[in-house]
Amino acid sequence: MVYLTRVEHFNAAHKLYNPNWSQDQNEQVFGKCANENWHGHNYELYVTVKGRPNPDTGFVCDVKALSKIINQYVIEQLDHKNLNMDVPFMKDQLCSTENLAIAIWKQLQPQIPAGVQLHGIKLYETPRIFVEYFGE
Repeated sequence: MVYLTRVEHFNAAHKLYNPNWSQDQNEQVFGKCANENWHGHNYELYVTVKGRPNPDTGFVCDVKALSKIINQYVIEQLDHKNLNMDVPFMKDQLCSTENLAIAIWKQLQPQIPAGVQLHGIKLYETPRIFVEYFGE
């Protein structure tokens, strides 16, 4: 089995806020991330697929095609957007990096070409904080 990873980048704003809690409780749990006026991140997205190399091409997957899928179904939906307000697939979810990684998986998984499997999503919120998701 060979693992192939494509890296993409997007910028987005969000706020961590549980509407069932008071402002004080949100600030206690989420700190600056509960800022009423949002805050942003420069996200790095690693999408890893796995499969056997095609004997005719030597490729696990056409990287250009994978990039187009990631851009169409994820990056164009997220880049320079407010995750809480502008992204339909994040509607009614707490916009944590964990939930965002799961939502990205759900966007990509049905689009992955036949013969290839989505292996993992790694999403960097900051250079020191990232989430990995490998499906359910």
